[in-house]
Amino acid sequence: MTTTSRWIALEGAVNVRDLGGLPTEDGRVVVRNRLIRADNLQGLTHADVRLLVDELGVRSVADLRTGVEVASEGPGPMTREPSVVIAHCSLFPEAGHNTDAAAVDGDGPVLLPWQNLQPDAKGSAAPPTSAADFYLRYLLDRPDSIMDALRLIAGTDGATVVHCAAGKDRTGVVVAMALTEVGVCREDIVDDYAMSAERIHEIFARLAQSQTYADDVADDDEVEKHAPRDTTMQELREAIDQVHGGVPAWLRKHGWTEQDAAALRVRLLDD
Repeated sequence: MTTTSRWIALEGAVNVRDLGGLPTEDGRVVVRNRLIRADNLQGLTHADVRLLVDELGVRSVADLRTGVEVASEGPGPMTREPSVVIAHCSLFPEAGHNTDAAAVDGDGPVLLPWQNLQPDAKGSAAPPTSAADFYLRYLLDRPDSIMDALRLIAGTDGATVVHCAAGKDRTGVVVAMALTEVGVCREDIVDDYAMSAERIHEIFARLAQSQTYADDVADDDEVEKHAPRDTTMQELREAIDQVHGGVPAWLRKHGWTEQDAAALRVRLLDD
């Protein structure tokens, strides 16, 4: 079972934890300081950056936010670190990729992609009605970004931070895909996903302070309903099993090779 000892205390982010310590089905363990999940990194302090880069050995960041979010928020503190590679791996369709998504000019609110999500480009999927449906759309709309994020983790000589805005949905899916591929116990993957519920009020308080997300959360007086639940990840895993034959099968359908799989295992697991 996962425990709260994996939390990383930072001043400028509230939903940050190390995936190290999670066991695999074959008796191995995820190594610490290899894969870290987080919410938005825009508010990191100098001390936060030094902890991540110098002490935890972060050498890459998989930023799952959309181009709209990145442009609205501006360059974050980690972009100024020469030893850290930043890869933008949006899980939503972008302008010029399946559909258009853009920010309102000037000082107006930002139009975020999930606020007006349409059926997919081929018309084969209706707008999602549940969290698990949203997550399946990530796999449908942006398999390229999921593959890029996993290859970044596998190829980084050091720790990779995977993050989005809240660090629970997009981040939860990519992290779950990586952990599943290296054989982490399903129960522990579900438990890790649900851990973000412990920080849901802090997450929403941070989002409300950002012009990018403030309008999106301003009228929401039921924060708890956005807390990740173990049933959501269970439903997602079951859906991937039923529709795609499981996570490994989905990955290989989209170009993931045995060499990729081996590199990810070497990077994340103990000897």
